[in-house]
Amino acid sequence: MALNAVILVFPGQGSQKPGMAKDLADAFPRAKEMLREVDDALGAPLSRIMFDGPADELTFTHNAQPALLAHGAVVWELVRERVGAASAAAGHSLGEHTAYHAAGSTTLADAVRIVRTRGELMHEAGVARPGAMAAILGELSSSIAEICLRASEAGEVVPANYNSDSQVVVSGEIAGVERAMELAKQAGAKRAVRLTVAGAFHSPLMKPAESGLRQAIESATFSDPAFPVYSNVTADACTTAACGRETLVRQLTAPVRWTDQVRNMAAAYPDAIWIELGPGNVLSSLISRAVNGARAVACGTPADIDKLFATIQ
Repeated sequence: MALNAVILVFPGQGSQKPGMAKDLADAFPRAKEMLREVDDALGAPLSRIMFDGPADELTFTHNAQPALLAHGAVVWELVRERVGAASAAAGHSLGEHTAYHAAGSTTLADAVRIVRTRGELMHEAGVARPGAMAAILGELSSSIAEICLRASEAGEVVPANYNSDSQVVVSGEIAGVERAMELAKQAGAKRAVRLTVAGAFHSPLMKPAESGLRQAIESATFSDPAFPVYSNVTADACTTAACGRETLVRQLTAPVRWTDQVRNMAAAYPDAIWIELGPGNVLSSLISRAVNGARAVACGTPADIDKLFATIQ
């Protein structure tokens, strides 16, 4: 199959799992080498946690974020020669950092150090001002923005992730999130589920993390991306380092406009194949829901790489 356009997408926190990338390291010397580079950059045995867990340790924000970036970076390195030039990229929350690395804006060492710091800062913000997140599933008779506004009488809560037309995540103070869950059910939600997270990500409660993340990004080399990276914040393409640096900081407190991003990319590259790089297939599923007929392929294991190569040969 000829590839008219290739869009790379990278998953965010929650997709990590013990054993991630171990089969890649066993099968490909380059993968093992890159994961060793990650360990060296962090001064910590992250690859051991990725391979063996325990799950609780891997789930810590400061481990999960560089682990996911490393996995996505390794898979892209292994397939990019056969896939060829990418047309665009995007990532869900943390995954946007992986997208910029794939586009050549950051080195692997700088990228994992930035997101390690990001995870630490987000955790600290969550400890200083405890919060919660919840997934709201199903069609609603009221907008999620209206529900959050009403729920904020109990505690500040905002929309955090627009994942699909029938899946939105809210984030904020615990009482506000709990009230939003109640109001969502009254508005017709099929389910409202608390998420296991260390804080109220993509909400104003993460404001204290902004200055530290800005400093971490500005202290690293951050170049113009080789291809457009679509922003969670604006849902539009960033083509400069300045845009990337600014939107990655704003992303901490702004909602992830994933559905709008996907539809904007689909409009710009209507014949694209979407390749999800990293563990799992969460984004491939969301893309298929957002865009009728979208060709989305998940690629995170040696078997997935073989399937991808068979698809594009």
